Amino acid sequence: MPESKSRPPQNQPWESGWTPDTSRVPGTRRLWLAGALALATVAACLTAIAMTDRHSDGRSPSPQDQAAGTDPTGPGLISFATPSTSGATTPGRKSGSPPARTTKASPSPHGSASATPPADPPKSPTPRPSSPDAKPPAATWRSVRSVNYPDRYWHVSGGLVRLDPVRGSESREDSTFKQVKGLADASCYSFATSDGAYLRHRDFVLRADRDDGSSLFEQDATFCPRSSPYSGAVMLEAVNYPGRFLRHRNFTVRLESYQYSGQYQADSAFRLVDGLA
Repeated sequence: MPESKSRPPQNQPWESGWTPDTSRVPGTRRLWLAGALALATVAACLTAIAMTDRHSDGRSPSPQDQAAGTDPTGPGLISFATPSTSGATTPGRKSGSPPARTTKASPSPHGSASATPPADPPKSPTPRPSSPDAKPPAATWRSVRSVNYPDRYWHVSGGLVRLDPVRGSESREDSTFKQVKGLADASCYSFATSDGAYLRHRDFVLRADRDDGSSLFEQDATFCPRSSPYSGAVMLEAVNYPGRFLRHRNFTVRLESYQYSGQYQADSAFRLVDGLA
């Protein structure tokens, strides 16, 4: 029988005389897989670049996209914003001046034929203390004439001040008053009669009373001139009742609150003219 030879150990080919098979290169399958993966990667990159260029040609990135450093077309390659040299305002920054304030025109009261009276009552200025060195103004004799009844004047009758037409010499004397600086406010007026009494409001009716030296009397007898819608006329506001003005009603001079009406505007407007007496 032929003698069978055992196969030499493959871990020692050169010592035993066995030669390994060199017709097959070790790791061929792995090399093919690596090459295919590289080709696929290159193809994917080329496709992504082509799609990015196509979208970039269709739409320009907005300033917000440039500031954020992202591509507006969606996820893809990271892009960096180019610094702007146009001097544009940073997004989100407010510019421009605030809008100018507008004021509403005051409604004009109706009923006035010669002028348009204001809708709001005249403003009362802040009282200013009088200088101790200031000299009191010289006394001026005045008569007070109504605007809407120009033939009628303030006239003391029965202790009250009424709006009456001029009659005799006695009526002229009772319709003439000494205009002096206000007893309670030197920037306002007080009116004295020829016998030394003063015109003051009591129970909101204008009357002639003797000065009792009280602070209340001085305030009741002080009236501040305010602007009137009628040329050359004034409105007389009580110093201790801001917003209340002298006006005639039923030919009696009273102190009443300001009203938004043409009738009130006319009844409360008076002209200080030279004394009748």
